[in-house]
Amino acid sequence: MVPVMLATQISQLVADLGAGIFSLDPSEEEARKILSKLLHQYTSTTHSGEEHVFEAIQIAMENLRITSPKDLLIEKRSIKKQLEKIGEGDPPKRKILLFFLSLLNKNGKSIVAEHTENESLQHEDSLEFEVESRLKCNYNDAQRDIFNGSRLPDEFKCPLSSRLMYDPVVIASGQTYERFWIEKWFAQGNDTCPKTKRKLVHLSSTPNNSMKDLISRWTAAHGVSVVDPSVQAAVGHSWESSSTSIASLSSSMMDLSINIDFSNLSMGTSDASFASHPSHSKISNDFHKGQSRESIHEMELERLTRLSSLSWESQCNLVGNIRNMLTQNGEASNWMSSDNFIQKLFRFLKDAHKCDDQDAQLLGCQSLLAVLDECGSSLPYLNDDAFALLTSLLGSKVSKEAIAIFEVLSRHQNCHHKITMSGALPILLEILDAHSRELQEPAIKILCNMSGSSKIGSLIAPSELVPKLVPFLEDTALARNCVIILHSLCNKEDARIAIAETDGCIAAVVKLLERESRKDQEHAVDFLLSLCLQRVQYCQLVMDEGVIPELVSVSINGNNKAKAMALELLRLLKGEFSDTGESYEPEIDIPKPPTTDFTQQKSHSEGTGIFGKFFSKRSSTTAKRINRK
Repeated sequence: MVPVMLATQISQLVADLGAGIFSLDPSEEEARKILSKLLHQYTSTTHSGEEHVFEAIQIAMENLRITSPKDLLIEKRSIKKQLEKIGEGDPPKRKILLFFLSLLNKNGKSIVAEHTENESLQHEDSLEFEVESRLKCNYNDAQRDIFNGSRLPDEFKCPLSSRLMYDPVVIASGQTYERFWIEKWFAQGNDTCPKTKRKLVHLSSTPNNSMKDLISRWTAAHGVSVVDPSVQAAVGHSWESSSTSIASLSSSMMDLSINIDFSNLSMGTSDASFASHPSHSKISNDFHKGQSRESIHEMELERLTRLSSLSWESQCNLVGNIRNMLTQNGEASNWMSSDNFIQKLFRFLKDAHKCDDQDAQLLGCQSLLAVLDECGSSLPYLNDDAFALLTSLLGSKVSKEAIAIFEVLSRHQNCHHKITMSGALPILLEILDAHSRELQEPAIKILCNMSGSSKIGSLIAPSELVPKLVPFLEDTALARNCVIILHSLCNKEDARIAIAETDGCIAAVVKLLERESRKDQEHAVDFLLSLCLQRVQYCQLVMDEGVIPELVSVSINGNNKAKAMALELLRLLKGEFSDTGESYEPEIDIPKPPTTDFTQQKSHSEGTGIFGKFFSKRSSTTAKRINRK
């Protein structure tokens, strides 16, 4: 089926692979010997003490490169997967695995913490020397150093995936990454370099042809193939068993038929127990306790990866347990904010919606809300189907939870487009007419968060939105959000007309100037100034509400930003009405904050003049129509 020359090459590759002999490298072999010796000591009548155990485990972990919290977590999960795989069919191997798991639960964190501290100190001492020496090396020397060694150079690994790069690219920070993974990083809304944590001036990337050439030559020299990560199932792959692990060595030990008496390693009902040997009682207690909160969390997360294979009742119980973990332990969300975890929860929520299981829908929404609320800026990628699902729940009995999730998502600008395209905005508009405060408040916050998006004005007619916001301008908690929405609408003429023609809208905003909240005053003045800068007719409408006394007060007592805008608006109003030829009281000047006597100024100017006659606020608003031309 292929050309002859290619067929011969394939045949040669098959022959080479068939003749290949795979064996442990020296460091792995050393770790196997240490662990084997440790097993012999624990099953013998004598025991050398806890200090020796710690030292032995420490050396083994270093040889197997289990040096970070993530490595330790992967190792423990690897052992648990082996336990699930063998079940009760191989008691000796099961006892070995449980024994190692108990040792890792007891000593792993301390060993990793000590290694991290030592590595940090060594890194600081060697970093400057390493950089300097690399700069001094010429290209040929660098090539020689790389190709003489068989171990994969760190420079060839993507900092995000820790795998050999297929298509290396350089980003604005000067760091090199695998194109597939850095583009995925940017697609999730990140604008920083994953390695340096610094904000990038742009998100474009440039192919690193020199690095790609070095990788190609190294792989050719060592017979290694580079796989395109875009064709791999990347989700969840990082949690698979590591090829070099204690769990894999346990198989090696059994294969080598180690002569170990397992009578001193007894089995409990579900976990390992070493109480039958006096020297093992402490480890037995530690192991049973360690089915600690963290271990339980890890087990639940591992079960979640097989969620769809469980019965519906078991799925509901599992999601309920995860929800409880998230609400009771804030740090749990750090373990659960991966794409895979979020996708599993959305799949569960989708199934609950299909079968109309309202209790399950509630569990799914509450779990999602808890983990998304803790994600901060590192929000996982969500596809269009996830937003469509949440929109379909807005009219259900879990509307409260669904709209709360939308409120969290609306804080992230990269979600605005998907929220808009999901069809959620018209539903939010309908919610404003409802008499449910617990739905209205998050709906207004969502609109406020998205008010900067140009999509809102095109999908929601201002003539529909503005009248619905007016009642909330009198609400202490929501007025500021409503003014921010109105302000964002002011850049379009049809929205300005809707604001002008909606009874009570401008009057309600003017009332905010009387509030004690300086931030409310600031946003109100900002809106009025933005409106008045557009057309003189809007200035007249603002004047009709008797705004001058409040502007004078804000120009004296407001915060710095509000003071400046209040003075600017006063000058604008004075200039507009001076140009119209209407009577103007010359004694009334724009107030100066340091020495203005508001009471005397008000009584002095109430008689005549355009400013004076508006110091007294009218009891009713005169409806005015704007010339749309």
